[in-house]
This record gives sequence, structure tokens and C-alpha cells, in this order.
Amino acid sequence: MGTDFEFEVLRTSGRTRARLGRLHTPHGDVETPVFMPVGTQATVKAMTSEELVSIGAQIILSNTYHLYLRPGQELIARAGGLHKFMHWDRPILTDSGGFQVFSLGDLRKITEDGVTFRSHLDGSEHFLGPERAVEIQEALGSDIIMAFDECIPYPSEYDYTEGSTRRTTRWARRCKEAHARRDQALFGIVQGGFYRPLREMSARDLVEMDLPGYAIGGLSVGEPSETMYEVLDYTVPLLPENKPRYLMGVGSQDYLLEGVARGVDMFDCVLPTRIARNGTVFTGNGRLIVRDAAYAADFGPLDPECGCYTCRNYTRAYLRHLFKANEILGLRLATLHNLHHLLAFMGEIRSALREGRFEEYYAQKRAESGRMAAGGRRW
Repeated sequence: MGTDFEFEVLRTSGRTRARLGRLHTPHGDVETPVFMPVGTQATVKAMTSEELVSIGAQIILSNTYHLYLRPGQELIARAGGLHKFMHWDRPILTDSGGFQVFSLGDLRKITEDGVTFRSHLDGSEHFLGPERAVEIQEALGSDIIMAFDECIPYPSEYDYTEGSTRRTTRWARRCKEAHARRDQALFGIVQGGFYRPLREMSARDLVEMDLPGYAIGGLSVGEPSETMYEVLDYTVPLLPENKPRYLMGVGSQDYLLEGVARGVDMFDCVLPTRIARNGTVFTGNGRLIVRDAAYAADFGPLDPECGCYTCRNYTRAYLRHLFKANEILGLRLATLHNLHHLLAFMGEIRSALREGRFEEYYAQKRAESGRMAAGGRRW
């Protein structure tokens, strides 16, 4: 089935796999590489749609599992779809709900048909399988929908990982058969754990389905960073050059930079919003815990090099006060700053690619990251 969705590679990096691209969707174009803020329950926590636009958000991610349970896809469809429901007229990607369902542990049971699980809200029993996941996402009306996959825990034995990966492929075929809306693009998810033959098998079988895009799942789940990079090194080249590649659940600057250098186009993660709510912010000199007493009388901005609304108007001392006083404004200002920081970082990467200087930019940022690590700071 054709879709109202296209992807074009505009420029590639000479000595890395990085590429500048553009996604065409029914709700507008997306310049890649791109970081997608996570709006789990039809909201990027603490942010309005206008604020997201003001800091450069192009596309956001919402969660099928949570929206199915509350308020329900039928209500959202009656509201005119997810875009109108949440007042967001730019592209939206929805996940399949697989990660959340498989995170329930003893509250779920896997069969070939799908997963029976109990709601984390009230304990009620529900079923989610490939066809149902597609049905819910079609009702939500997102621009990009994800195939239902089995999320493999880390670490896992080879035999379990192989069976799970083959099931994910079978479920992807069922998702493709069930998918009926041409204004949505269905992405498959490459699994296979940390076993190269299984990653190769998963990628090969999914690419044969000729889907509009491909995600790489099952990474950033507790493994060492070097292991993740190794998996990307041999997995990304297996995916089509003319299709977008999406690395799921990655949101720190080092992971974003290394993912781009290996040919990834799309990323998402709750990291920037989650740590902001706990009083931790990104800066050009590493992470800063603004709740710390050291900033009680610090009247400088969170990051002197940042031009976001928070840094232009408020001080570290003020944000520390807000957090200590449990004022909502504190987490709003920290969230806005963190998202602006990552989105600006991705903008720098796109500019470097556009201007043919990504290799130099990559080397510079890696050196900065190394200096921070040597000083005990996290990027």
C-alpha cells in the first residue's frame, strides 16, 4: 500500500555514515537528523504546543499503550484525532505500546496472538496484538505508526532472543496486512538483542517487507555504550539507504552524536524532560544539578551560552529556589531549557552536515565529551 510519506537524503558525510535528510508527512516536513520530544499522554510534560514550536520541535512522540488506557482512542478519534486533541499541527509518531506492555512483567502473558495484560492503572485485563495495535494507532491518526514488537529484556539467552525476534517479524507482517490508512507510515522494528546473526536476520526479514521506515529497538537498555555502538555499526548498513532509520529510546548528547555518525536519522527519549523534573539540566559543560546548595546565590543563567527563554530571563539561584519550594514553574523552566538544548544540538548537527563539515564537528564534540568524562562530568 502506498502512503502520503516520502524520505529523501539531501547530503551525506564523507568519512562517516551521517546524512542530512527530509521527511515529508501529511502534517509537514521534518529535517533530519531529528530528536523527537516524548509526549507520552498527548502532552510533552510541562510544555504547551506553542512552547514546543518556539524551541524548534518538529515532531513529537506519543504512547499508544497509555492513550488506549486513558482516555481511549475512541474519544481521541471523536475529537478529530490526536493532532486536534492535543493542539499540535506538526507530525506525530506513536509507538505500538509493545515496550510498555512488556515492561509489566508478571502482569502480562505472551502468546502468538499477542499479549494479555493487566492495566497499571486499575488492574483491569486487556489484550494487545499486532492488529489491535494498528487499529488503535489508526484511530489516533498519527503520521508514523510502529509495528507491534516483543521487547527483549537485557540480558537474554540466545534461544529466547531468537524466538522473540522471529515472533516480532511475524507480528510485523500482520501489522502490514492490517494497516489501511495511506496517510500513515508503518515502521518496522529491528530486534535481535546483542546477537549479530539475529540482528541480521531481523533486518533482512523486515527489509523484504518494503516498509516506509525502520527502527532499531532493544538498545539503550542497560548495556555498555560500546556495545550499543557495535550493534549500530553492523545493523545500520543492513537498512535501506532511501528509508529513514530510527534509534528508539536514546536522548543523551553522546548517544545522539554517535548515532548520527552511524547513519541514524531519528531519535526519541524521555531523558531531557525526566531529569528536568528532578532539577538536572544540560549545559555546554556537562549536566548541572540546579537543586544543589552551591547554586543558592548563583545569579548566572543555567548555561551562559544558551539563548533559551529560561536562560535569558532566570538565574540558577531562582530555579533552585523554585525546586526547593516545590513550585511548578521550576520544572517547566528546566524542561524548556533541556529540550531547547537538545533540539539546538541537533540543529548544529544538521548545519554541520549541510555545510560539509560534519567530520570536524564530530571530532570536536567527541573531544569535549572526553574532557568532561575525565573531569567526572556527564554530557
